[in-house]
Amino acid sequence: MQSTTEAHVKKVGGDLNDLVDDGEKLLKSSAQGLTEQARQARLTLADALEKAKAAGIKVKEKAVDSAKATDKVIRDHPYHSLGVAFGIGLLIGVLVNRK
Repeated sequence: MQSTTEAHVKKVGGDLNDLVDDGEKLLKSSAQGLTEQARQARLTLADALEKAKAAGIKVKEKAVDSAKATDKVIRDHPYHSLGVAFGIGLLIGVLVNRK
């Protein structure tokens, strides 16, 4: 079973992959009849897309690792987790209701 955090991470990763794919399609479609300046811009964009892919993979891995670590801590200390969640909720409630 997949947690909601993992589902969100996968969605963001998929969105980033779609963005990179669209950028690559744009680069391929605009390859002909370019000036030197446009070629340089195209190379810069291609480099940026590669960096975005690598960054997306790293972010996805970190998010999944963080979600797993959080899940483990909550399962190991359920009552502490409930107490912290209650305290944060109470604090937010007090701050929102202040005038």
